[in-house]
This record gives sequence, structure tokens and C-alpha cells, in this order.
Amino acid sequence: MMNIKNFGIGVLSRKTGCNIETIRYYERIGLMPEPPRSNGGHRSYSRDHLKQLAFIMRSRSLGFSISDIRQLLSLIDNDKTCEQVQSVTVRHLKEINRKIEELIRLRSVLESAADKCAGGTATDCPVVDILYETA
Repeated sequence: MMNIKNFGIGVLSRKTGCNIETIRYYERIGLMPEPPRSNGGHRSYSRDHLKQLAFIMRSRSLGFSISDIRQLLSLIDNDKTCEQVQSVTVRHLKEINRKIEELIRLRSVLESAADKCAGGTATDCPVVDILYETA
């Protein structure tokens, strides 16, 4: 019988908004510890599982990679310093800034091409011309 403090995967999914298959995936790759099983073979999650999955979900929503999350969890589990956590965060922030710069560049190229469009045929379209360009 499941302990009253523990709950099944469906409850964990509802509490976190995480898909059941995603929870199982996180367990398979070792991001989430596999929970103990009830006598009937059902997963029995605790508040600690809920807390860790909430951490993972929030980290993913902030764009951290699985590798970064694994590293952050390791730093927490091994009682490392806030400075080490900050290092992972700063590295991620640099990547976000790089992506923003790339998106701004892409926007500029597409806006320029769209502005040049005179409404002629597709074969004479500046947007199509950009798409045929090689990098």
C-alpha cells in the first residue's frame, strides 16, 4: 500500500504540469531518481521527487540544458558553493545573449528582404532569393 505522504506518477504529473512520459524519461536518463515501487509495482513518489521535478521544470523553462541541470543538481547534492552555481548560470546567460544577437541579425535580414518585395512573381521575390543564398 502507498504511504499517505507518497503519490503516483499521475499526481506528480498534475502537480508539476510535466507529462508522464517526460517524468519517465528524466528517470531513465538519471536526472530524476527512480522512486521506490509499491507492492503492486506502481511508482511511489515523495515530496522530494516533487521538489526535484519542479526544479527541473523551472530550469527547463529558463532554457537550461539537460546537461546544465544535471550539473546544477550535482552541485546542490554535493553542497558546492553558490559561486559554482553562478558559473553555470553565467555560461547559460552568455549563450542566451548569443542567440538573441543571432535572432536580431535574422530579423534584420528578413525585414530587409520583405521590404524589397514588390509583389511580382515568386521567381523574382527577394525573400526567395535570400532562401537560395548559400551561407
